[in-house]
Formats: sequence, structure tokens, C-alpha cells
Amino acid sequence: MKQDIHPDFRPVVFHDLTSNEKFLIGSTVATSETIEFEGETYPLFKVEISSASHPFYTGKKAAISAAGRVDKFNKRYGKK
Repeated sequence: MKQDIHPDFRPVVFHDLTSNEKFLIGSTVATSETIEFEGETYPLFKVEISSASHPFYTGKKAAISAAGRVDKFNKRYGKK
């Protein structure tokens, strides 16, 4: 590998603002904020959504009424 062209890979705390969960993950993301986590100081990166708050992973997925969409499509573009 070439020297001095790769970003720093280091442990970073990702803070999910929706669920207030914090994850320590290795990353190359650039950030200026830091946080005290498990007795150590790490860079902090805030995210709006993660696996802790995403509906697919939490099982709180809202069902979308497909029947209404199909009827709307047929009404608009269907055979007359």
C-alpha cells in the first residue's frame, strides 16, 4: 500500500439520536467531537438512525396498505 494516502482507521463512537444508543465501531469518519465511553475518550459521530432505531431491525415496521395504492393506480391509468 502507498504511504500517507489512506484515512486513519480508529475506534469511533456512533450515537443514535433517535434511540440514544451508542456503538463503538472502527471507522475512518472524520469528526471533531469527542465523548467519554467506557472509561476512554473516543471521537463521536452522531447519526439520525441506526439498527437500534430503524423499523426494519426493531420489528416496528408499519404496514402500508397496498390495496389502496393499486386501486389508485388502476383508477388513474387502468383500462377504461
